[in-house]
Amino acid sequence: MKKSGYRSILHIYLMFFLTLLIVIGFAAFFILSMITVRTPADSIARSDYPMEFTREFGEQIIFIDDIPQIKQSGLESLQSNQAGIQILNDSGQEIAAYQKRQNTKVFYSDAELLQIYQTGHIGEKQITSFIGTITHNGKDYTYIIYFPLNISKITMYLNGDRFTAGKSIILWCISAVFFIILISGFIYGFWITKTINRMSVSIKNIAGRSYMPISNNGVFNDVFESLNDLDMEIRASDNLKEQTEKMRKDWIANITHDLKTPLSPIKGYAEVLSEQDITSGEKVKRYSNVILKNVSYIESLIDDLKLTYQLENGMIPIKREEQNFVGFLRELVIDILNNPEYENRIIHFDSARENIMFSFDRKLLTRAFQNLIVNAFVHGSEDTEVTIQISVMDNIMEVIVSDNGNGMSPYETNHLFQRYYRGTNTEKKTAGTGLGLAITKSIIEAQDGTIMVESESGIGNDFKIRFPIS
Repeated sequence: MKKSGYRSILHIYLMFFLTLLIVIGFAAFFILSMITVRTPADSIARSDYPMEFTREFGEQIIFIDDIPQIKQSGLESLQSNQAGIQILNDSGQEIAAYQKRQNTKVFYSDAELLQIYQTGHIGEKQITSFIGTITHNGKDYTYIIYFPLNISKITMYLNGDRFTAGKSIILWCISAVFFIILISGFIYGFWITKTINRMSVSIKNIAGRSYMPISNNGVFNDVFESLNDLDMEIRASDNLKEQTEKMRKDWIANITHDLKTPLSPIKGYAEVLSEQDITSGEKVKRYSNVILKNVSYIESLIDDLKLTYQLENGMIPIKREEQNFVGFLRELVIDILNNPEYENRIIHFDSARENIMFSFDRKLLTRAFQNLIVNAFVHGSEDTEVTIQISVMDNIMEVIVSDNGNGMSPYETNHLFQRYYRGTNTEKKTAGTGLGLAITKSIIEAQDGTIMVESESGIGNDFKIRFPIS
């Protein structure tokens, strides 16, 4: 076992030892508080001191002409203890008293005297009475001394054959308990240290990615289950990190290729224009159009990159304006269909209401919904149709952009809104940047909305966008 293990055992052993001492100290304090009492003279004495006082007080009673009297020293003792006394004849009748309590009886039956002797109380609980007897001229006299204390009398009956030396037995019992606790502390310390070492090794294995799940049904079951969960989460995080890194590398490769692709014709036609004497205006115009087209493509790639990181870091101010959302989407659909590239496509439009007032940034949402609609055409076949449905329920506006295209696999839907990801379920190479839908999601969320996708391969896709409206 390593030194740290021995140190842990020693620390736990010391904790047990200190705990034992504290428990013994509290027990001793409790027992001491039970067997001691504060006297009226403001001193601490054993709880049985009134009984001893009463037993010895008989010497303070004298008889003069057969009348009981109390010595001066006895009176002083009664005063210092704030005690009172009654002296009774053999019939239980009071014949003398000093500092007697109010409402005290002047006659006691044998049953009442027996009750006082056994319990120390008759009537008031805060007053404890003790009985003593004296004899004069062959007559028995009883005296009762009252103390302003609440003392309980307890009688215990023990086996005389075994309790011949009570103090020795108690000492042996205390020693045995002390020894058992010390041994138990050492064993527990060894066990807990072993368990802690096992946890320490498990944590190191988790950090080193070599951890094996542990099954433990003991008191540390929750700890080991948490370690198992932590290992699973770390492994899942590692997998996600690897996937993200792979996607990033793929995206860098794709974006590099996409940037080189338009640069090649730009460079080529620029060299032709600079090196050759081209007199034909038609050729100059054709070469210039090719260069402008490719430059425009490069600009769109750069704009996508810039917009992605601006949205991610909250650098774009949202310019909200209260306007009719239904009219906005209608105009967007018309603009897309007026584009010669999509003039033969079909977009169905369905809205439960003609006017839905909503505060939004027109420019950003144009980009978001344009991405969704154009993506459906790009990744679908020639006869792919898009349907837009708008509805309002419980102050939530829902827009569903659906298509009857190729659909996607579960893997594609899970990664669709991630940056750098490009869908692969298409028959032609996509010239996109892999940022379109990531931008769409960021724009919608910046407008306090949510977006989700439902798709089935070979059937189509449903993009559901929800905005809270007042």
